[in-house]
Amino acid sequence: MGHGRRASALWAAALIIAVTPVLLKAAPSVYPTGTTIYQPDRTWNGYTVLNSSLSEVVLIDMNGNELHRWDGMRGYPPRLLPGGYLLGGLGTRSPHLETITFAQLDWDGNIVWKYDGTEEVRLENGDTVLSARQHHDWQREGSPVGYYAPGAEPMVDGGRTLVLSHKNLINTNVSDKRLEDDYIFEVSWDGEVLWEWLASDHIEELGFSEDARNAIYRSVPWHEGRQSADWIHLNSATYIGPNRWYDAGDERFHPNNIIISSRSANIVAIIERATGAVVWRMGPDYRESRALQELGQVIGQHHPHIIPEGLPGAGNLLLFDNGGNAGYGLGTPSAPTGVNIVTRMNSRVLEINPVTFEKVWEYSIAGLPGFLFYSTFVSSAQRLPNGNTLIAEGVVGRVFEVTPGNEIVWEYLNPHFDEDGAPNLVYRAYRVPYEWVPRLPQPEERAVVPPDLGGFRIPSQDQ
Repeated sequence: MGHGRRASALWAAALIIAVTPVLLKAAPSVYPTGTTIYQPDRTWNGYTVLNSSLSEVVLIDMNGNELHRWDGMRGYPPRLLPGGYLLGGLGTRSPHLETITFAQLDWDGNIVWKYDGTEEVRLENGDTVLSARQHHDWQREGSPVGYYAPGAEPMVDGGRTLVLSHKNLINTNVSDKRLEDDYIFEVSWDGEVLWEWLASDHIEELGFSEDARNAIYRSVPWHEGRQSADWIHLNSATYIGPNRWYDAGDERFHPNNIIISSRSANIVAIIERATGAVVWRMGPDYRESRALQELGQVIGQHHPHIIPEGLPGAGNLLLFDNGGNAGYGLGTPSAPTGVNIVTRMNSRVLEINPVTFEKVWEYSIAGLPGFLFYSTFVSSAQRLPNGNTLIAEGVVGRVFEVTPGNEIVWEYLNPHFDEDGAPNLVYRAYRVPYEWVPRLPQPEERAVVPPDLGGFRIPSQDQ
């Protein structure tokens, strides 16, 4: 299973709820960074793009060498397009963690496309600016899920872009509080909004019980700095893309439909683009069918998507099941307001048949202490052409590639830490083929054999 080589895993135990210097002191303070495991003949070799902090994006090779950096680009998420273009965010509206200018940069950092027209917002210094309010996800036409798949390359000089954004509004069918609602739209290369969808308009379609609706109305988390209530917290929006279910006649899986994820409510759902209706749903209640009971409760998930055509497992649902606390319902002694009613203290990566809800594949640390694989927020999973899966265990800054048999064949620990002591968090990571970056020669691929942990020591300073 490769767990004996996980030199980085042991220090993750304390980073289970929040990112604070106090929690960091409970974890080991010294551990290896960079590439710690690499078996070149068993990996799908290419470049990996990731946020090294909230304000910079880096491109690394398989040996962990930093080959390029885009300073000031917010990786939420960062994605590399063919030709070495990067699409992401410039400028952040605190404390919203929203992108002000959603932009495409060339290799040298020049803006070649941008969008900032969602609405006017006020910054902390009192200035008012136009903002995209983008957060958590986006997709460029040509690639339904935003990562490499044969024959599905994102467009670099045109096409529509799907953007996950925010709008503030009042909808008393949800709550009497001012909502920070999730807003999804498509925008053309010329800046024209082509399609839009608001989460609060569809609360009746999301499977909430009466107890859950009451908890949302009364106790939806209020953010003082935002002066709004983040009631559903969508963290992913991708196209379904071509798939075998639609080819067999299941209209729910139309390639243009959109799959979304609600971290707060434990819901994965499909939006019919033609009508805006929710036509497929997993959660929030994982007791509502025998298949979901056998799958087990999914909590606070990130990055659910349908594996694209041309990749192993195409048509199945892949997601990072974070664990932690989430969900609305009847209050309990540990969650008296009915908020965050379910808890699990470990993470899983799940591949699921979206029609039967059968679990096809899982990466977890079953039988071992839960903290050995645990990221309560952020994180991602990408299916690679060789059948391996690239996983970002984001809270602890760990990105690794596993085989279908769950053996770790590549592992990287983000070496970049913020000056205030915050950890090396990685929101998502993506692997791209070498040919997408023609400005760079293909790097040398050198195996990295990890040391025997029992004999791994820091040399004394006086030796």
